[in-house]
Amino acid sequence: MNAAPQPLYEQVKAYVLSRIRSGEWAPGARVPSEHELTRELQVSRMTANRALSELMRVGVLSRVAGVGTFVADFKAAGHPLQIRNIAEEIGSRGHVHRSEVVVLERIEATAGPRERLALRREDRHVFHSVLVHYEADKPLQVEDRYVNPRIAPDYLSVPFARMTPYEYLMEVAPLQRVEHTVRAVVPERAIAALLELGRDEPSLLIERVTFSRGERASYALLYHPGSRFELKGGFDA
Repeated sequence: MNAAPQPLYEQVKAYVLSRIRSGEWAPGARVPSEHELTRELQVSRMTANRALSELMRVGVLSRVAGVGTFVADFKAAGHPLQIRNIAEEIGSRGHVHRSEVVVLERIEATAGPRERLALRREDRHVFHSVLVHYEADKPLQVEDRYVNPRIAPDYLSVPFARMTPYEYLMEVAPLQRVEHTVRAVVPERAIAALLELGRDEPSLLIERVTFSRGERASYALLYHPGSRFELKGGFDA
């Protein structure tokens, strides 16, 4: 079966991203206007507008009123109220995602994870994973996650170098509810080393509990380098 043709606005996005990835359009460089893209790529003004708007929304481009649209200086951004697969989030910015598994183990359920996951008295163990997620070969996130074995019994056998924990958990434990807090911390040395942070350099920590089928499925500590990551978003009143 032949794959469906890529929508025109996605083709325009791919065109822009290819010029950025190749280095032809460096950070700060002006990109063609909607009118110029319309003429060069033989697409409608609406198509060009949608492509540029989506690239601005994910931080690849920035617009200066009355001047033009430019390649943005790279700083990864996440939405404070959205739960997304980090691989897709990185891909949306035109960058390559890869991950490294640091820890994948079954451990005794100590007080912290036990309380956060609201484990039963007979639940003596939890699954624990630590992954480093890279964007364009720079560490963007250390994911320190505890998982309820009742919800995801095969967690330890998943090839997380090819599939993110988010993807797997969404398959076996569809998201029902989320609780999270965000704060700035100076991470412990092991986390700082994985993020390639300097001494006393701050990290942005998202602490998140996910719920599925009426139970707590996972408890995650998501560390990001403060100098290379920000949370931003908006909503309609």
